[in-house]
Amino acid sequence: MTSAIASQTVLILTAAVLFYVALTDLKHYKVRNELILVLAGLFFLHAILSGRWTTLHWNLAFAAIFFLIMFYFYSMKAMGGGDVKLLTVALLWVGPFCALPFALFLLLFVGIHTVAVKLKLLESQPVDERTRVAFAPSIATALIGVFIVGCLNPI
Repeated sequence: MTSAIASQTVLILTAAVLFYVALTDLKHYKVRNELILVLAGLFFLHAILSGRWTTLHWNLAFAAIFFLIMFYFYSMKAMGGGDVKLLTVALLWVGPFCALPFALFLLLFVGIHTVAVKLKLLESQPVDERTRVAFAPSIATALIGVFIVGCLNPI
């Protein structure tokens, strides 16, 4: 019972950090490395407390594979470095077992964010011939959505 409460507390702390990351990205178009490390550390703490450590190797491999894929897009300047880092740590959290709900939430929140930018409810930043949009709010909200639906319960 105590570890269940502790693991839920870690999820609440993680959601608070994600909220801060989202606000920072909206304001400064930057995701700080220290916050990525905090999110990764909270993942490992949650894995230990919740019993998810038994599937840890799947989560690590899943995040590593997608990091390599996203690194290619980063090198082509199709993604920002902060987006790659935050998506990698989000995929570490969800692993292959919660990837579908995360992807669906991400699609939903990216769509909402895009409409908000088009309607000028949220700002964007012109860069060369492209428009720079803060992606962290969508990633953070999608990960929090996965927390809320309870997909991260031990298998």
